[in-house]
Amino acid sequence: MQRRIRRIERHQLPYYLKVFNRITDKPMGYIGNVSMDGLMLISELPMLVGARFELRLKIPAQDGQRFVDFAGTCQWCREDVNPGSYDSGFALVAPPAEYVEMVEALRHYFSFRSLAAST
Repeated sequence: MQRRIRRIERHQLPYYLKVFNRITDKPMGYIGNVSMDGLMLISELPMLVGARFELRLKIPAQDGQRFVDFAGTCQWCREDVNPGSYDSGFALVAPPAEYVEMVEALRHYFSFRSLAAST
């Protein structure tokens, strides 16, 4: 079996953002990592591989809460190293500008920059 080499840079998140089902507003899990084209969801229940989900992030903002709505197709699902948790990989379907902005903001926030570069 030939192994695919990942060409998309992923960013691990030390704090998780909660992901909701956009239709039911029920929590689905937390983001484990993100890229411009996808994300890994950490959840208590396994996700259906091949299914398309309508997803929502609720981002804290100065004036309350901001929603980032997007669709994703579950590509894979496996049990997490922690019992009772599952990791699922999602490919995003035409990610909106708000999602792309969020990934860029997270990349900037969690990156290590030299003091000279940050002034």
